[in-house]
Amino acid sequence: MKITLLTVGKTTNTHIIALQNDYQERLKHYVPYECLVIPELKNTKSISIPEQKEREADLILKQLDSSDEVILLDENGKEYTSVGFSEFLSRKMLASHKRIVFVVGGPFGFSDRVYARANGKISLSAMTFSHQMIRVIFAEQLYRAYTILKGESYHHQ
Repeated sequence: MKITLLTVGKTTNTHIIALQNDYQERLKHYVPYECLVIPELKNTKSISIPEQKEREADLILKQLDSSDEVILLDENGKEYTSVGFSEFLSRKMLASHKRIVFVVGGPFGFSDRVYARANGKISLSAMTFSHQMIRVIFAEQLYRAYTILKGESYHHQ
């Protein structure tokens, strides 16, 4: 199983990039992991919010294969504890998915077409985080989940 984090918009913050790279490197020991970035839309001041969401949907859907398990990182998604998230991943591994794609939408969320394609939604917190920080938070939680599954000492209960 391969895990992909698909995000809209890149980050230029070197601290965030360094943390993201650190967790990406750690994850190599557990699972094939990649972060794909869809460029932000340009000249959005003249585009309505629904139109922005539709254009982003075109870009997101283009990155997905029909066999992908697609999980949206969405404020209305199911919240898990770290142990619960590791159990969620374990179930996905047993289901023999070739690739699970976790998707971070643009600043206004997802279009109905992306929601229709999704197999589920997860919320990383009831709080709101920047799209840039979510990359690090997600990668850290993914790493934590794999250390839990392997019985390693990173996560303390």
